[in-house]
Parts: sequence; C-alpha cells; structure tokens
Amino acid sequence: MTSNKIYMQEVACRDGFQNEAMFIPTEEKIAIVDQLSECGYAKIEVTSFTSPKAIPALRDAEEVMHRIRRNPDVLYTVLVPNLRGAERAMSCGVDEINLVMSVSEQHNQSNLRMTRERSFEQLAGIIGEVKSTPVQINVSLSCAFGCPMEGDVAQDEVLSWTDRFAGLGVHGITLCDTTGMAYPTQVGALFERVKSQFPGLELTAHFHNTRGMALANANAAIAVGINRFDASLGGLGGCPYAPGASGNVCTEDMVHMFELMGLDTGVDLQEILAVASLLPKLIGHDVPGQILKAGPRLKLHPVLDCVASTV
Repeated sequence: MTSNKIYMQEVACRDGFQNEAMFIPTEEKIAIVDQLSECGYAKIEVTSFTSPKAIPALRDAEEVMHRIRRNPDVLYTVLVPNLRGAERAMSCGVDEINLVMSVSEQHNQSNLRMTRERSFEQLAGIIGEVKSTPVQINVSLSCAFGCPMEGDVAQDEVLSWTDRFAGLGVHGITLCDTTGMAYPTQVGALFERVKSQFPGLELTAHFHNTRGMALANANAAIAVGINRFDASLGGLGGCPYAPGASGNVCTEDMVHMFELMGLDTGVDLQEILAVASLLPKLIGHDVPGQILKAGPRLKLHPVLDCVASTV
C-alpha cells in the first residue's frame, strides 16, 4: 500500500437491520444513523428502497432518509432494487445508490428471482436514468468469492461482469463475500486483477465472517492496495438466501485491528463501541462482535484479590 488511509463504510442500518425479526422503530433508526454520522465514517448505507412487502423491516425508508441529520463529510448511500426504488431514493436526495446482482446464476435466481442477464438488463436501465444526475452509482457483485450452490466462481467471470458495469460508467464496484467462502490468497489474487484491469473504479471489499476468515481476508485485500471496506456494527446482518451464512464482518473488530496495524480509519473506536453497546437492547439479542465483549487489546484490569495476596 502507498497510503495508510482506510475508508470505513457502515452497513448495519441496512444490511443488519433488514435481517432482524423485530421492526426497529423509525425514531431509533434515525438516532443510530445520526450517532454513526459523527463517528468518522466515509460512507453509511442507511436503508433500502425495496418493496415494503419484500423487506418490511425497512418500510420506513423515505422517512428515515428525510429525517436523518446529515454530516457533509459522510456519503449516504442506499440499496436500490429497481427503477421505482431509484426514483424513490433520488426523491430523498441520496448521495449514492447501490445496485446488487450475483455473479452466480443459482444465487441470483434464489436471491433476486431472475437470471443474471435479466438482472443486468434491469440494472443497466437504472444506471441509464441515474448517471446524468449528481448521484453516484455503485454495483455490489454478490458471491464474487464462491457460491454455496455452484462452488467456486471463476475470476474471469467476476472480471467479465465488472467490465460490463464499468462500460456503463458506474463509479464503484463492491466485491462481496456473500456467504463467507473467501480465503486470503483468493482475495488477494482477485482484487489484484480487478484493481489492475479497472484502475478508474472505486473498489470496495465486503466480507462476511461465516467461517471466521473475514479479518484475515481484509488483510489480504489491504496487501494489494484495497482501502475501502464495508462492515457492520456488532457484526449484524448476513444473507438470508445463503445456507449457514452469519453476519457481516464486525465494524468495531475491524477498526480495532486496523488501528493496531497503524492504519488510519478516521473512525473513533470508543464512539462506535458506545453505539454498538446499544444494539442488544434495540434488537433483542446479543451481537457477535468481540471487542464489545472483551474490550480493546490494551484495556487493563485490576489484579484479582486472590492473586495480589500471594505477591
């Protein structure tokens, strides 16, 4: 890497909240976004403009976007599934729309109920409508590192879809380890090829911790010059169409690791830990994040009385 700057992108408010069984009140969503806006993030994915019937947990997308307190240093992005969703999002003044399709045919059919070609056709129509506006466009390619139904996904397949979207003029591409199948050498090799072939694209790494390799994969991405990472507060989220998939890589765990490595995330670890501590009560269950439980590496504790008495 030529720089130690890392851009952290928070996805808990969309990717995390949409998977919760209970509806998180609108006021609580707004309060969480407002708190996160002051923590030093580069980007926050606020919500999804999909059908309320499909994802009832985010049925308040417009109200949330209209009422959050925006920090000019933060880019506010939203997930958009179709042209109607894009129109709704742009009416709320979003900074970026995030479009999603899978590079795996079987996963795309399971997740989006259509072929990859149909997905591309639909997303191309959205891009054509949006790219003349100030709103940025990012495309997230799911299952870029493997599919639980098809197995390994060829690097050339990922590069081919990246090339097609780059040709449409999108601003960024996110390579997603949707089901936690990625491993470090694979991550380094794929990102190195994509970065070399598409130097004009803003590249983001999106890892899940299904098999406990998310932080190792992040290190592999850093080693080949990737400096943008999606992460989810508390480790919330996961793909509902991926068998056995757990949550996204935990934001506070990732920030803690990056800080120990001397990398500058711009994110205040203590502030995001304070917000993460609110999650269990908000969602009604514990969260996977480790630093919230154990504390930072150099959090010291008093000597136990039984030990002190023997010294």
